[in-house]
Amino acid sequence: MSVIDDYLANLSDIDKVIIEHMYDVVRQEVPGTTEELSYSMPSLKYRGKSLVAIMANKNFLSLYPFSSLERLGVDMSAFEQTTGSIHFIPEKPIPDALLKAIIQARKRQIEN
Repeated sequence: MSVIDDYLANLSDIDKVIIEHMYDVVRQEVPGTTEELSYSMPSLKYRGKSLVAIMANKNFLSLYPFSSLERLGVDMSAFEQTTGSIHFIPEKPIPDALLKAIIQARKRQIEN
């Protein structure tokens, strides 16, 4: 099993479905990613650099783009945020279009 598959195996059904879908979207947007632990989180890496981690926490789910959210230049105001993470709940997941925008912004950072 992969790092992400191992992580998903321990989640509740609803969290697993959402997080698995999000990782699938990321893989479609950025082919050639690798799975590794980064800061003890199951993550996808691109060109050897951390691209994104998506995890379940006690009260919410989180997306970690391994960058200051401000530097990504994407409007994420519909979601609770910290400097480096976006929090959401299963009932209101991050829409695919927003996820793709975040991933493309992070991909550009890695390429530059």
